[in-house]
Amino acid sequence: MFRTRIRTRGAHSGRPWGAERPGVLVVLLTVLAVLGGATACSVQAGNSLRQAVPGFTNPVIPGLWTPERMADANASDRSVVDGLGADLGETDPEPAPLPARPERAPYRASAPAVGKVFFDGPDGPSVCSGTAVEDPARPGRSSLVWTAAHCVHGGKGGTWHRNIVFVPSYNDRGLAGGSRRTAEVAPLGTWWADRAATSEEWIAEGASTGGGGSSGDFAVLRVARKDTRASLQQTAGVAVPVWFDAPPTAEIAAMKAWGYPAADPFDGERMFTCQDRPGRLSLRPDRPSLYRIGCTMTGGSSGGGWFARRPDGSSALVSNTSIGPAGSTWLAGPRLGSEARAVYASVSRGDQA
Repeated sequence: MFRTRIRTRGAHSGRPWGAERPGVLVVLLTVLAVLGGATACSVQAGNSLRQAVPGFTNPVIPGLWTPERMADANASDRSVVDGLGADLGETDPEPAPLPARPERAPYRASAPAVGKVFFDGPDGPSVCSGTAVEDPARPGRSSLVWTAAHCVHGGKGGTWHRNIVFVPSYNDRGLAGGSRRTAEVAPLGTWWADRAATSEEWIAEGASTGGGGSSGDFAVLRVARKDTRASLQQTAGVAVPVWFDAPPTAEIAAMKAWGYPAADPFDGERMFTCQDRPGRLSLRPDRPSLYRIGCTMTGGSSGGGWFARRPDGSSALVSNTSIGPAGSTWLAGPRLGSEARAVYASVSRGDQA
């Protein structure tokens, strides 16, 4: 059987920060305000089962994410075997590789909702992509960011990443080779996550190999800047809607993905896009199939938003980049159903864990 490695388009793999038991449904994080602190939060299955999981500490550390440290952040891989699900009737033919196209600069004008997610993992500084999304509880004042679960948490046996930030319109002018000036690298500032949630599936099954947890590979962050009372939406000028329960692939003419690919031949400094008619990729018979499009973006584009047009003609986020093959010929992302809606709503409400 033909085999090829499939990789996440972003975050690290390697040793977990620490062991933890699977989370159930939605795991909420309350960030401590003091460096080195620790806390615990509860997770619930139905109305009875509760488990304590290690708390996620993400205190603001001024000056940590310098332009140099951002440029040094790297993306590594997790892999599965290609062809899984081919006999399930829910995997469509592999799409043709479509070359990623550079987004038009300045990004604040062409794609203002898109940015980079930085975090510290067990192997050091790492990078993903993310998208500013609407907050139903705060119309016009959202500070929510959509990204991939593996950009937030290490999955089964792992724990929460550290020092998670969102940088909207990173390297706004799209300078080749990047910039070392903070005003160019982070023109709208560095936004620290103070809350996050991801899926039960990712907490319980997320893996660095085999594609475990891919259909639950999504996460929502709430972010803030200490030097302003303005929201992310007010600062960036936009927050995009999320389209849950989007129709099957056959009913969607095209999806467009954005991200900051960082692995060769890209350098992570510029934003790219791909647009294709989506197909299905199934990794397990008991999990929803993923959306899949042809695209040559590489590691670092994980978490970047995928968009489609709704029946009213407006555009909305329908998925995020999760995995792709070693040859970087296509990308796949989860369908956003009821659990994704619950994760999103919990962060919007500000539920306490």
